[in-house]
Amino acid sequence: MIWLPATLLAALFQAWRTAVQQRVRAELSVNAAGLVRYLYGLPVGILLLALYLGWTGSALPALHLPFIAFCAAAGFAQIIGTNLLLMAFGYRNYVAGTAFAKTEAMQGALLAFLLLGETLSWLTISGIAVGVAGVMIVAAGGQRLRLPDIVQPAALCGLGAGLGFTMTSIFVKSASLELATSDKLLAALVALVVVQGWQTLMQGSYVAVREREQLPRVLSTWRTSGQVGLLAALGSACWFTGFATAPVALVRAVGQVEVILTLGFSRFYLREARKPGEALGLLLVGAGVVLALLGGI
Repeated sequence: MIWLPATLLAALFQAWRTAVQQRVRAELSVNAAGLVRYLYGLPVGILLLALYLGWTGSALPALHLPFIAFCAAAGFAQIIGTNLLLMAFGYRNYVAGTAFAKTEAMQGALLAFLLLGETLSWLTISGIAVGVAGVMIVAAGGQRLRLPDIVQPAALCGLGAGLGFTMTSIFVKSASLELATSDKLLAALVALVVVQGWQTLMQGSYVAVREREQLPRVLSTWRTSGQVGLLAALGSACWFTGFATAPVALVRAVGQVEVILTLGFSRFYLREARKPGEALGLLLVGAGVVLALLGGI
């Protein structure tokens, strides 16, 4: 059951990291704000892996081409998801962008079934549906959700971010299955370091070529950016542990508690105003997580 505390911690770290990253976004471009997540997170990931290897006395498993390829795909998908989420913040607020992105639970259930053959109980599927309904109520700000609300830019960016994060989950799961070790936590940490390495190379190269003027800002904001990297690495380590030890859709369903944490950070850290309907949305998200858990235990 290590996946459950790992998922809850992942949701906490991700909500916290996204709130801090929203502040960095005011000083950096979308791509530069995304880069700090990987650039400053990579040393943390390496440290976590080194500490785990030293603690367990394990050896680093061999890294074969399929594993490296899946990690590269996961890294690219997460870059796209992160950039789309930051763009959603620009169109609306932190809560709305995160809420639309959390449809990843429903997207994950479908894609994990099609691509990985994972199946869920009807109770878990019902929990995912209830949670997504709560997310949509939060996203609508207490108003009735209409078709124009779903096709507006913030919603489309949020939905695209959810798809990017869903594909990240699937690629990480596939990578962990390719690694020659029975230690799922070790597999998660190795995947974390390789994925972060790819991401630093990919997004760092883009910023260096296309947005070179952003590089000094990435370095000058090291105090805040370092917090983003630390929280991102800790969150990803927990997410990857969840993906390696439990069905992707179940992890994403429980991870919807991030919406509840997001509202807390929005209110008390970013000082964003509360919206009508948030209480009902939170109740539905909480009920959905409970149902998903009952169906998955």
